[in-house]
Amino acid sequence: MASGKTAGGSGPTDPWQQATQHIQAFQQNLMGQWTQMAQAMPSGPSPFTASPFGMPGIDQLFSQATGPAVKIDPAKLIEIQKSYLQDAVALWNQGATARPQGDRRFAGDAWASNPVAGFTAAVYLLNARTLMAMADAVEGDDKTRTRVRFAVQQWIDASAPSNFLAFNAEAQKKAIETQGESIAKGVANLLHDMKQGHVSMTDESVFEVGRNVATTEGAVVFENELFQLIEYKPLTPKVYERPFLLVPPCINKFYILDLQPENSFIRYCVEQGHRTFVVSWRNPDESLANKTWDHYIEDAVIRAIGVTQDITGAEQINALGFCVGGTMLGTALAVLAGRGEEPVHSATFLTTLLDFRDTGILDVFIDENFVKFREMQFAEGGLMPGRDLATTFSFLRPNDLVWNYVVGNYLKGETPPPFDLLYWNSDSTNLPGPYYAWYLRNLYLENRYTRPGSTTVCGQAIDFRQVKLPVYIYGSREDHIVPIGGAYASTQLFPGKKRFVMGASGHIAGVINPASKGKRSHWTGPANRFPEKAEDWIAGATEHPGSWWTDWAAWLKPLAGKQIAAPKAYGRGKTYTAIEPAPGRYVKAKA
Repeated sequence: MASGKTAGGSGPTDPWQQATQHIQAFQQNLMGQWTQMAQAMPSGPSPFTASPFGMPGIDQLFSQATGPAVKIDPAKLIEIQKSYLQDAVALWNQGATARPQGDRRFAGDAWASNPVAGFTAAVYLLNARTLMAMADAVEGDDKTRTRVRFAVQQWIDASAPSNFLAFNAEAQKKAIETQGESIAKGVANLLHDMKQGHVSMTDESVFEVGRNVATTEGAVVFENELFQLIEYKPLTPKVYERPFLLVPPCINKFYILDLQPENSFIRYCVEQGHRTFVVSWRNPDESLANKTWDHYIEDAVIRAIGVTQDITGAEQINALGFCVGGTMLGTALAVLAGRGEEPVHSATFLTTLLDFRDTGILDVFIDENFVKFREMQFAEGGLMPGRDLATTFSFLRPNDLVWNYVVGNYLKGETPPPFDLLYWNSDSTNLPGPYYAWYLRNLYLENRYTRPGSTTVCGQAIDFRQVKLPVYIYGSREDHIVPIGGAYASTQLFPGKKRFVMGASGHIAGVINPASKGKRSHWTGPANRFPEKAEDWIAGATEHPGSWWTDWAAWLKPLAGKQIAAPKAYGRGKTYTAIEPAPGRYVKAKA
């Protein structure tokens, strides 16, 4: 198998050649997805055409990220060029002994034992460092510099030699050792993923919603065209009199909060003695193509609050919103406050944006032209496909969520191990276009919630000064979707009692951190002290080992009221009966 060819030579029956062609075609498709995403950026960059391993046309690459030509301080440019030439000469002098350093993509023995591959990777890393140094040296405002860095990083990650069979020493070694079996498996994996429409991040055949994920016992007790409401079976003889409603993000499926029994936040809530309800969003099809932000607030979040009250007979409930679910919960609370209604006694916000000044890397996509484009696209309704949304989020961390799996699945012929969180991550949902466009305009672009009365939802001017209930606000320290500063900013909106807690890790892993595992840390600050900037709060915060879940449970307990006998049936009488067992059919619909 040294040549990678069959007896037939390099013709169409050559498995190595066929695999290379298939994988390169798929890589081009992925690069096409990146290009489409990049074209949706305000400047509308065109596909990169530079050689993968040489220095590209710098001016062209950088201007593609921003539109107008960029400027780099001449003194900094000379310094970068000088450093590049010195490192290039040193690398050339090393010749066959050159080794890529400090990058896990090239850490395997195969890269060290293959002089050509090692030198290629080392040259790539030098070029990558130089490109990023130039991106850092670009003159302009923060948004321009961020766009340049984002575009350049995408190009760097996509063009890594590890992503190509012709240059990946580990993939070549494995092909030889397995006598071509890894290539055959890689092609099979590729064809499977092309058929399903996304790159496999885990062995999806292992999981089934309702069988081994989303298994907490319960029943659907209400549904309309937007959502199902699930009530969970109590696990304690008594429950708190104020029921607990969770509003997950409609951009994802609710079972991120109910993956396995040992890491289920929903089960944890039930175990704490809360009579627990969860909104399970419908995966929109064309029948929901004209639904707006107002529809989701009035007919979903506010409706879910009311139904929870009706079923339990409680005057007030406690509620939690996660990510966009938190944004919608906060909006619903402001609408209800504007109407003089206070059906919610306390609210928890997990990795939620209400003040959109700090939106992290997602800000590179948002400006007037981009928002106008989406508004025109969905002026007559339509759906924002879940696959497009998933692609955008994956390319925020391309090495971890795209190229890592291209290399493992297709070049090495590996099957990714079962992982419930990544199975959920691949189970995407659509969004109604008008909902999405309103969200972009009023929140991401114009940040209207920070200006009382500047926007109206469901006929009510939004003014968070009227939302005076106790709030628990959580942010993850390494979150790249809701940066810690963005999560913390909500402390400046709510006038009542509040508690802010920061957890370790990112957007999902920080939240789904079971108390029983004793992993990571969380931070709390002095009571009733919330400086304007998150950095100032962090400077005075105290670290505690383990999950934030226990801190939150202790906070919610005195707000939940007295304990009463747990209900023995789902729903309430004939008005709200069990429609079907949890997790219900809405969550099983594919995008």
